[in-house]
Amino acid sequence: MKSLRTYLSVAAMAAAIGLAGCSVAGTSPTGITGTGSSSSASTTGSSSSAGTTTAVSLDTLAQDTHFDGDDLTWDAASEVAVTLADGASSVASGSASGVTVEGDTVTISAAGTYRLSGSLTDGKIVVAAGEEDTVRIILDGATLANSTGSPFVVESADEAIVYLADGTSNSISDAATYADQGTEAPNAALYSKADLTIAGPGTLAVDGNYNDGISSKDGLVLAGGTVTVDAADDGIVGKDYAVLLDGAYQVTAADDGFKSDNEEDEGRGWVLLNGGTLSVTAGDDGVKAFNTLTIAAGDTTVKESEEGLEAQHIVMSGGTATVTSNDDGVNASGGSSTASAGAGAGGGMGGGSMEVGDYTVDISGGLLTINAQGDGLDSNGNATISGGTVVVNGPTNDGNGALDVNGELAVTGGTVAAAGSAGMAVTPGASSTQSGVQVTLGSSVPAGTVIQIADSSGSVVAAFVTTKAAASLVYSSAAITAGAEYTVYTGGTATVSTGLGEGSLDGATQVGTVTAGEYTAEQGPGGGGGGFRR
Repeated sequence: MKSLRTYLSVAAMAAAIGLAGCSVAGTSPTGITGTGSSSSASTTGSSSSAGTTTAVSLDTLAQDTHFDGDDLTWDAASEVAVTLADGASSVASGSASGVTVEGDTVTISAAGTYRLSGSLTDGKIVVAAGEEDTVRIILDGATLANSTGSPFVVESADEAIVYLADGTSNSISDAATYADQGTEAPNAALYSKADLTIAGPGTLAVDGNYNDGISSKDGLVLAGGTVTVDAADDGIVGKDYAVLLDGAYQVTAADDGFKSDNEEDEGRGWVLLNGGTLSVTAGDDGVKAFNTLTIAAGDTTVKESEEGLEAQHIVMSGGTATVTSNDDGVNASGGSSTASAGAGAGGGMGGGSMEVGDYTVDISGGLLTINAQGDGLDSNGNATISGGTVVVNGPTNDGNGALDVNGELAVTGGTVAAAGSAGMAVTPGASSTQSGVQVTLGSSVPAGTVIQIADSSGSVVAAFVTTKAAASLVYSSAAITAGAEYTVYTGGTATVSTGLGEGSLDGATQVGTVTAGEYTAEQGPGGGGGGFRR
């Protein structure tokens, strides 16, 4: 096991991102492939498009996780072919002695590369190798199912690599009830007690009928594949960390969608989304980390959740994230219980007198779009926006806010548009170096309403289209000049992407004026806050 898997703080992750150069929204490490030849490495730290790089380099990831380029490079001549068949599974003659077949259980007990094809309708693959062994399993058109438990269990190894062969479809499905339900027993369709990597260009369908879909009790790296997971509890779980580098992962889970859940060891329990695509439909949290959740690249969509993104520290430096939630969209909470009384200056205190804990939201790049019934962007500590674009379609009730920060919300760059109810409207704090405006309407406007902000010359500097009813809008960008007066309109026309874009005042109705930098936090509906004048 690699020794550096120790402490990944917010600062350490920020340093790693800085070493990798600028992040590009939507890029992924497309160089991550596998090869059956030992002549060249196939993993790189950049995509094939000129001028784009992954937000966190693979060299850095090799230090912080178990994954490196050697994982996806092997000698095809060394492969051990295993043919799966009910009551008749077999190992190619002359192959290594690291595979045994007993009934419908195939046990792999030594390091090496094993190519599995065929079907077991009620069988099991067991990896029981040495603690320093790397076991690579190529699924080459393999169908695995089990009627009493998990059909794929890694009991012991240093690392298990599941590689999905090009052009193949594979499936893993467990039982709805397990015969062994002990605390240390497997509880997922694809279950590993060792570090687990999933890669390759093929496809995999995982049905977790009993509990979780994919679960590693150590580290988890997803480096490729087109994978669908349907789980009775959590979808995809890595204990120490869960990393998405590449591939397309679609998760439907009754509980949490994609998470790392180590709550005991310092510095563990972190999630990194560094490329590929992730789509989650969850009964509880969409993407969750106990420690730090970082979005550095790729495309993340939480289609349905109670809380969309949740961790003690949430960092976004690139990529895109689209979040829909029944409660909070982005929620920095949990983790450390350390808290101190007090509040940030300016429009900091969402909720009036909440404690400021060791929780942070830090957005420096990428595109974050939130549609939340509860708080939109919520930090039980402080929050910083220094780059990227944040669009919040917040709650319609006054008990929650589009922005809810217990400490201070510092806006020093990027673009922020947060619409929602007016009763809990939190605004940028005194340490913000980028100005903005707060618009509080006399009454809610319906979904689809164009809200436009024009400067003194009549030029539109911002056009926003509401996704649902809204009574307030907080807007900040480099186009807003502190102390300047802006006129607010509703109506007219707008060409927008994720709610923001260019507008025309033809047919618009003037509703008032605001002065940039004059905020009134927690302004009730109809109160005319934020320097709004008619």
